[in-house]
Amino acid sequence: MLDAEVLAGPPEQVAPLLLGAVLRHGEVAVRITEVEAYAGERDPASHAFRGPTPRNTVMFGPPGHLYLYFSYGMHWAANVVCGPDGTAGGCLLRAGQVVDGVELARERRHGAPERDLARGPGRLTQALGLAPEHRGLDLFGSGPVRLEPGEEGAPVEVATGPRVGVSQAADVPWRFWIAGDRHVSAYKRSPRAEPLGER
Repeated sequence: MLDAEVLAGPPEQVAPLLLGAVLRHGEVAVRITEVEAYAGERDPASHAFRGPTPRNTVMFGPPGHLYLYFSYGMHWAANVVCGPDGTAGGCLLRAGQVVDGVELARERRHGAPERDLARGPGRLTQALGLAPEHRGLDLFGSGPVRLEPGEEGAPVEVATGPRVGVSQAADVPWRFWIAGDRHVSAYKRSPRAEPLGER
């Protein structure tokens, strides 16, 4: 059972539970294949590391809400807020497989091949048609964007590794993905990250 109570746990424990779940907006639904955990004020890679701001307030709110932010001035990225109310935390939805509304998703993604429709944070939000007005929505409420449990009984083998593109806490293994799934994005280490072995 996936609900706000389950999402109230620490982000690094919640993140793998989101694999196989489905994020739905209107006609389009995406099965989540890859996520990253960000642990707020105890995580230097998190937007909330230095405390609340107008941009990240949603991350401090109740679990199960949608945190959207504009990434690199190019695209929106979607996060599921997790952790106890008042403690910032979130899981970035890095990639997924479009399981409903493929044609509409392909139109939004300008004819991209099926594998690439939601393979990456910006592609995922574009395929779903997520926009700033969806920021802060309750994913278990009656709004247009909903988080639904995955297929019951479907086993998910979870792989873990470092997060993509972060310069702080670059080697923390809080990226989780469905092992062997072709809709997972490629790992790219930030060029600003501390070289491996230098501590």
